[in-house]
Amino acid sequence: MKITISDLVKTYPGQARRATDDVSLEVADGEFLVLVGPSGCGKTTLLRMVAGLETPDSGTIHIGERDVTGVAARHRGISMVFQSYAIFPHMKVRDNIGFGLAMRKVDPAEIRRRVDQAAELLQLTEVLDRFPAQLSGGQRQRVAVARAVVVDSGVLLMDEPLSNLDALLRLQFRAELKKIVREIGTTTLYVTHDQAEAMSLGDRVAVMRDGRIAQLGPPLEVYDAPADQFVGGFLGSPPMNFLPGPALGHAPDVLIGVRAEKVAVDAERADDTVPATVEVVEPTGASMLLTVLLDGHRLKVSAPPTFETSPEQQIWLRFDPASLRFYDPETGLALLTR
Repeated sequence: MKITISDLVKTYPGQARRATDDVSLEVADGEFLVLVGPSGCGKTTLLRMVAGLETPDSGTIHIGERDVTGVAARHRGISMVFQSYAIFPHMKVRDNIGFGLAMRKVDPAEIRRRVDQAAELLQLTEVLDRFPAQLSGGQRQRVAVARAVVVDSGVLLMDEPLSNLDALLRLQFRAELKKIVREIGTTTLYVTHDQAEAMSLGDRVAVMRDGRIAQLGPPLEVYDAPADQFVGGFLGSPPMNFLPGPALGHAPDVLIGVRAEKVAVDAERADDTVPATVEVVEPTGASMLLTVLLDGHRLKVSAPPTFETSPEQQIWLRFDPASLRFYDPETGLALLTR
């Protein structure tokens, strides 16, 4: 079931800037689309309007062919997973998962069948008769997801569901969640501020800024060719480097963007290299992250973990012309050709 958002505007009292500013977006049937951006960019407001928890000032929301703009949340036929687990502490896991079905007066035998099916999918079968206090954080979040998917609503909305988990659990559950959503085939709109989460989960990502969608596309496409300087600076760890044109032999009316892993590093000079001075060395295990100065400009480059260097040492950088991205230094917008 697809989601169609058209010209959605939302302004909160006392705020001069719109929370969402004429946002239009379509989530295809069965697609996993991630809204990502910094705090205050409008991503959660947009999700809450789709859920029916906020009312837009103008614009429309369709779920399938049905206009739900003025429809109450409980009648929209959606499921939602919140940042907090929002599971009932006095109910056992089985009853928590089946709560939505019970509210819809589904036959008890059918509830049990669906709960058992969801529990197996989310590896909760062994804890169905436990209370939430007896579960780990990861298990509680699985319960929240199971309760959402068991309803089989056709649309699943998720608002930063992994943010309360520690780093290792978040990494593990991220992979599980992607597998689960793919298996159930539910149209999913997912909100996060975590760019790694967005890149790994989404079929497409929508990067938001100041109430608007700055760029929408497949994760690797958005990462490799940011539409503007903001997107390049937001996505990626480290973010994209930006250098004035003359630093790499180009005209002064251009800003050059290049990813850290796209810069080759060498200890010896070659014809196609430029000198740089190492400032900081950060071993990360899989690579060596270097902060260097090139012609007075600071940038991050990624070297092999075995690369030997130290602060104040001179190294040599090689830039592949195909990996360079060009931007207007005034507007920050990508230039199509250079």
